[in-house]
Amino acid sequence: MKDKAYRILWVDDEIDLLKPHLIFLENKGYRVDTCRHATEALDRIRQGNYDVILLDEQMPGIQGLELLGEIKKLDPSLPVVMVTKSEEENIMEEAIGKEISDYIIKPVNPNEIILSLKKIFQKKQLVTEQATRSYQREFGKIAMDISLIDDAYSWAALYKKLSYWSIKMDEIDDEQMLEILDGQIAEANRRFFKFIKDQYADWLHDGSEAPVLSHTLLEKYFLPRAGGKSLLVVIDNFRYDHWLAIRPLLEEISSRPEEQTYYSILPTATQYARNALFAGLMPADIKRHYPSYWKDDNESGGKNLHEEALFNAFLARKKVPLDVKFFKILNPSFAERTAKQIRNLRNRDLIVVVYNFVDMVSHAKTEMDLIKELAPNDKAYRALIRTWFENSTLLDIIRIGADQGRRIFITTDHGSINVKRPTKVIADRETSLNLRYKVGRSLTYDEKHVLACKRPEKFKLPAPYMNSTYIFAKEDYFFVYPNNYNYYVKYFENTYQHGGVSLQEMIVPFVTLD
Repeated sequence: MKDKAYRILWVDDEIDLLKPHLIFLENKGYRVDTCRHATEALDRIRQGNYDVILLDEQMPGIQGLELLGEIKKLDPSLPVVMVTKSEEENIMEEAIGKEISDYIIKPVNPNEIILSLKKIFQKKQLVTEQATRSYQREFGKIAMDISLIDDAYSWAALYKKLSYWSIKMDEIDDEQMLEILDGQIAEANRRFFKFIKDQYADWLHDGSEAPVLSHTLLEKYFLPRAGGKSLLVVIDNFRYDHWLAIRPLLEEISSRPEEQTYYSILPTATQYARNALFAGLMPADIKRHYPSYWKDDNESGGKNLHEEALFNAFLARKKVPLDVKFFKILNPSFAERTAKQIRNLRNRDLIVVVYNFVDMVSHAKTEMDLIKELAPNDKAYRALIRTWFENSTLLDIIRIGADQGRRIFITTDHGSINVKRPTKVIADRETSLNLRYKVGRSLTYDEKHVLACKRPEKFKLPAPYMNSTYIFAKEDYFFVYPNNYNYYVKYFENTYQHGGVSLQEMIVPFVTLD
């Protein structure tokens, strides 16, 4: 009847009266041992290998709740079902606080026991079956959407749906369904690349069909809602599925966050996308109007050193008089100091926090075997981001902002993608080093694998040289030079990179917490 005959220990001082229930459970395929008091129960648990304990709440000597505590000391993960005559609230609260898996009220109904055991033993299987059936129903509609979508907002909606199913698949153990979903995401990225190739330049010059982009984000999404006290958090390299992973941790602040998405500009890299976000300008315009704030890829020095100045210039152009305090957090010690400072900034109109942890993780995955092992795929990457956020100073900062009555905005500059396929590129020494985009004078590349921009002004990008060309890798490709090709393919394969054209890099979250 079952792949495994689950072992149950039923602890009750009146166990003889439960003989019909024991026979019922054995007929259902369970193996049931019994005992009448706490000492015997603890001895059996030490010696046996039980899957669940059915525990009477009222027994002579050591009571059920006290025994429950001892059981949890022996094996914190061992499921315990409390069987009780009492429905008193304080008893149930104490039992739940000690992490019972379920409870049953006497007189015991055999079907209630079976239902409780199913919830414990088959929960994962039931969740898997339900999620699988739901995704199978959605599969055909998603496939049709991928083939028919032809506007930016529908692509964003589709990517949100695929991200939702990615999160659901994290909860179940069905390799076949995961492969099908990964296949749909890959197909969506193929179609999305063609869409961006056809539409992106028009968005920048016509604008009538353009979605919200990096350089229009603050004007369109932030400023209309920035009245009163606000906290703007920009998490570098933060994907939409990362937001879904951490969302439950913010329910104490806002049970119904307002979720929007916007499109990161190309290249989907910090130097371009984040500067454009804070300046409210495309990179070529930043270089033209604020030449001292811009460095091209071939120039030495930091490329994002003037975000605060660009943001203040943006507010001045828009005639928005906000009293702003700007923080850029690059390490944990500075994060802790920032949190302490923010506690004393209750009267500031706006606090801006740029947080670089996620981007550091993605780069560390390239350089450190430990991170590669911790985050070998998107599921593990999401889990790592959630664990970090749950224990981070950033969560403390957001809570402080909420305590100060601030409206909280959480966004990013771009996402990233797990790269799988190499594509060769030949370039000179002055060419940029990024694995998902290149800008240089003499580039030789496979045209099937890239979006090429031979006139940078078409994408409103600076031209570091005469005859500058930008190329952006599509889907999950990454650029590799012919020299030591196999070594670098192995080194960079299955790492998280950004700068190119993919749903994961371009469609990113903007969340409002009230």
